[in-house]
Amino acid sequence: MKATQLLHDLGQSLWLDNITRDILENGTLKRYIDELSVTGLTSNPTIFDHAIKNSTAYDAGIRKKVSEGKSGEALFFELAIEDLTRAADLFRPIWDRTNGVDGWVSLEVSPLLAYDTASTLAAAKSLHARAARPNLLIKIPGTREGLPAIEEAIFAGIPINVTLLFSREQYVAAAEAYMRGINRRIAAGLNAQVGSVGSLFVSRWDAAVAARVPDALKNRLGIAIAKRAYKAVRELFGSTPWQRAYNFGARPQRPLWASTGTKDPKASDVLYVKALASPFSVNTMPEGTLKALADHGQIGEPLPADGGDCEEVLAQYGKAGIDIDGLAAQLQEEGAKSFVNSWHELMDKINSKSAALGKG
Repeated sequence: MKATQLLHDLGQSLWLDNITRDILENGTLKRYIDELSVTGLTSNPTIFDHAIKNSTAYDAGIRKKVSEGKSGEALFFELAIEDLTRAADLFRPIWDRTNGVDGWVSLEVSPLLAYDTASTLAAAKSLHARAARPNLLIKIPGTREGLPAIEEAIFAGIPINVTLLFSREQYVAAAEAYMRGINRRIAAGLNAQVGSVGSLFVSRWDAAVAARVPDALKNRLGIAIAKRAYKAVRELFGSTPWQRAYNFGARPQRPLWASTGTKDPKASDVLYVKALASPFSVNTMPEGTLKALADHGQIGEPLPADGGDCEEVLAQYGKAGIDIDGLAAQLQEEGAKSFVNSWHELMDKINSKSAALGKG
């Protein structure tokens, strides 16, 4: 049995961290669903930048939209919504079968809005309405300014994927924003079931400290951070306020393990996937990691609900001079800047292709 099926049977959702028009049109995404237990999909500006840069599949669409007078960001979001609504339709049977637990796709608001609460909320509402798919999550970064937008979006009934979370504290803050939105819906007599996941980025921790720690501590920090966060997740799931919300029809906000592709060429290509096996969670992985997992015949032991050895491991990093809290804030800021850079590159590519294809 494929390891992808083993993870699925454990109760973890496997989502693909990629979208291109090519994998929609050549049947690859459908094959991943049918053969590799893929039950959802995530996207971000970097993914779309690579997709449009490395393929001619978007050229006809760009040419048509240019002829209609569209350009820049508006043109891009039309392309992205076209791709993601097609993907959402592929996953819709899973969404229906699981009563909205699984079968989601994700579209991110412009990363230029990461520190603008009002504009983030407005963009989330607009994108969700334009896509018109119930199984589309809007990605909002879990920055300080993003948290109020998350609460308001959930209150408005918009499903949210909270992105750019790097620590237990950031995850809990996002989960609390989600629950505030749910409790406001309960108080207003509205349906309390609004989908959400909280995306904790893992491998970037190890990439950030690789040159600063001894070999014995290589590739262990991200997993320890995830274990610490998972303990908090399990505590939230079982807490009185959350259980009260369940009684009104709410669902837990599942943790989503993001950035799970191995960065270190000396480490296992499924290092983070095996280490983060856990029921009622999501692992979104790049295509290469998904294929590598399919070639393996086993998965790791499930994440311990009590965090296992995470505090002991994190203490070793502290002794090695790593400021965990400071690094979490730094990684979130760098992540937001990275998406902004990818966004600018994406807009440059959209504009250059628009100019070339428009002339054609």
